Amino acid sequence: MNIFDIIGPIMIGPSSSHTAGAARIGRAAARLLDDEPVKAKITLSGSFMRTYQGHGTDKALIAGILDMPVDDLRIRDSFEIAQKKGFEYEFILEDIPDAHPNTALIALEGKNGGCVTMRACSVGGGAIRVEELNGLAVSFTGAMDTLVISHTDAPGVIANVSSLIAGLGVNIATMQVFRRNAGGDAVMVIETDHAPDNDSVRMIRRLRGIRTANLLLKL
Repeated sequence: MNIFDIIGPIMIGPSSSHTAGAARIGRAAARLLDDEPVKAKITLSGSFMRTYQGHGTDKALIAGILDMPVDDLRIRDSFEIAQKKGFEYEFILEDIPDAHPNTALIALEGKNGGCVTMRACSVGGGAIRVEELNGLAVSFTGAMDTLVISHTDAPGVIANVSSLIAGLGVNIATMQVFRRNAGGDAVMVIETDHAPDNDSVRMIRRLRGIRTANLLLKL
């Protein structure tokens, strides 16, 4: 643990968990959408649901979806900025069973037809954990440059991806695979020591069995 884990991030307040963490959750959802977001349905659970207006959680989530970092002064004006962009959103207040107290479920739609549903929680100090992606249970933080790859659970898919990444000179720090059932939907989460470039991500998308591949840059 370092001093920044204790005092939290440089941010627009008032709360690292309810404001900075919320902005990171929104930003993660937008990057996983890989499209220009035009509409969002956001379910707030637990303490997010009870204190979201006072702590600016709602504004921070919208700011994150609009790709604002946690220290962006425009966070306080995110509603007005969203309106000018024609970005539509609604908040739903509903306790999600067995969820972390600071949880948001975001369903995003993109300009070009993209869509993503992501559930994540703010765990303190501005850190987050993504717990569900398009209905599939996952677990990652976005604290490192992270490849999030949806694919078919089939022999050779993981090996092909890891071989390609190695051939590109990108070092894998951690790799996790989450799947619904054998032979069904799966998600590969690969944290890397440095971010692969856009051409590398496009090469991954062309591999057999890959449905989507998105780069979640360090939040």
